[in-house]
Amino acid sequence: MPGNQLAERSCQTENVPATFLVVPQWQGSGSSRAMQLSDGADAIAGDLPAAVTRRVEVPLGAGESLDTGVHRASSIRMIRDAVAAALGADSDEGEGEPGVVVTIGGDCGVELAPVARAVGQHPELAVVWLDAHADLSTPDESPSGAFSGMVLRTLLGDGPELLVPAAGETLTASRVVLAGTRSYGDDEEAFIEEKAIRLVTVDQLQHSEDLERGDALVAAVESTGATSVYLHVDLDVLDPAEIAGISYPEPFGLTVAALVENITAVRRRFTLVGAGITQFAPSSPDTAADDLSAVLRIISALTRPL
Repeated sequence: MPGNQLAERSCQTENVPATFLVVPQWQGSGSSRAMQLSDGADAIAGDLPAAVTRRVEVPLGAGESLDTGVHRASSIRMIRDAVAAALGADSDEGEGEPGVVVTIGGDCGVELAPVARAVGQHPELAVVWLDAHADLSTPDESPSGAFSGMVLRTLLGDGPELLVPAAGETLTASRVVLAGTRSYGDDEEAFIEEKAIRLVTVDQLQHSEDLERGDALVAAVESTGATSVYLHVDLDVLDPAEIAGISYPEPFGLTVAALVENITAVRRRFTLVGAGITQFAPSSPDTAADDLSAVLRIISALTRPL
């Protein structure tokens, strides 16, 4: 897809304008490619319409753990607060609701403020976590101390006190749908079973003899009782053959076409109130260019008029 092709058409979701918030955070990643997450966010930003794109600057330094068990927790908290302020400014500057904000990471930790805000504003919300990894670890259980593997658990209120959402913005497990997830720690599997968190497998997302593509995911969200959704898309939900620029590739993932169709099916059935795209970590400008067509197809699926 040529550069700025998204800028050539209106970015709308159900006739509500979409805006983009670019957050090149890398501090939540434990990968040796962590710094490339900033490059990935910048590469995506270069193909977004400038008039509806804002950027949150992130600290250059790594940050301190602050005795939380989370590496770089001080920087993650600082960025979380900056993202929350940017989201609040968007509301203050607009007339009524600001529309759908698509957050562009960065690592998965960029979702802290957007998801918490969405939960606070939409009590009927479900969060669809399209991610190869469950991100349900805790500081005591995490083998790496990287926050990207703890962010969903933290959004559920089980995490370091300085990072958990405020009262009224905490997600509940009954409103979470894990989709395309295929890598878990033992602690995460136990938590999923204990909380009866809904899971839609890659096979269910990709194809079914009895259902149209997207029906399984829609049914899972319907079973939560939600009427609106927040869609988190970690690009590692895709099969590594579909995209090279990811830090933690997991085999047997989704095709881009299947992901796009599932996003579209969910949007047709529920009100989309926010979305995030994370974990784009290209190794070079050339590989970034090779992957951007896939990334922009996903962004288009999130924002194009239906």
